[in-house]
Amino acid sequence: MKGFCPNCEKDANLRAVRRKEIVEVRGERIPIVAEFLACRECGEEFQNTRGADHLEAAYREYRQRHSMLQPEEIKDWRNRYGLTQREVADLLGLGGATLSRYENGALQDTSHEKMLRLAMDPRNLAKLLETKSDFIPADKRERLIGELATLERESFSFEKAFETFLGNYQAGELSGYQRWNLTKIMNAFIVLASGGVLKTKLLKLLFYADFKHFKEHTVSITGLRYVHLPYGPVPDKHDYYLASLQRQGVLKVAEKVIGEYSGEEFTPAAEPDLSVFSEGELKTLKLVVEKFKGFSSARISKYSHAETAYKGTSPNELISYQYAEQLSI
Repeated sequence: MKGFCPNCEKDANLRAVRRKEIVEVRGERIPIVAEFLACRECGEEFQNTRGADHLEAAYREYRQRHSMLQPEEIKDWRNRYGLTQREVADLLGLGGATLSRYENGALQDTSHEKMLRLAMDPRNLAKLLETKSDFIPADKRERLIGELATLERESFSFEKAFETFLGNYQAGELSGYQRWNLTKIMNAFIVLASGGVLKTKLLKLLFYADFKHFKEHTVSITGLRYVHLPYGPVPDKHDYYLASLQRQGVLKVAEKVIGEYSGEEFTPAAEPDLSVFSEGELKTLKLVVEKFKGFSSARISKYSHAETAYKGTSPNELISYQYAEQLSI
């Protein structure tokens, strides 16, 4: 192809070059496939006009690894309610150009990510509209509040009832800074129960998946909270989860006899929807399954007792995800 070579300072024959590069994003090494042009006459390589895409690709991969919103998700949500960038920025207390930069590919600040996530819940958006009435024209604000109320009524289903009872808490240190996510919870149970897993082991696998992901990405997968119980760390109110997921046809349970002992073995009653997980989340789930593949319930229970997350907490105490830093895997 013909093009301008900045080294030769003239039009020359160029060729496309593609190779793997490492871009550092917030201290994390992100591999990307970078595209360059090379001059066939002088051999010099230089970025083409699409060179900025290298950073964009690295940011996209970083967001995916950390379960962060992509630019199009932010824009689609804003457009769904007919809100301008200025209006959303004012509602959330962001700088004037901040939202525009995020929608155009800039990597969002972690605190802004949490604010956006929370605002995407119709109930939270309605509260913002009610309390910050000066930022939106009155007729538009009333219309939106009405739409959000209707949406809330229509969506009060099994998932909403389940959330009201089990997930009625804010994202924070005890949930791995992730909002409670029933879709991910259900599909994580399906993935981890594949092939049939006894109850004690299944609950430990979920603990290790969430805490391992937090250790690597500073955010949990499911937003579940975990509690210190005699057989190790388990999801808080785990019996309600298991019973409800059986009633909803997500899991099946059967008694399994092992020697003179018996226990509940859970198997999936449906195929998992893997699209709900990011690439990084799927990697964590697979890593945990592989790590504990040969472990019995007794062995993984004993293994979890050695974790700082268990030794550093008292019976029935909720476990902070900050303990993930010392996780053994």
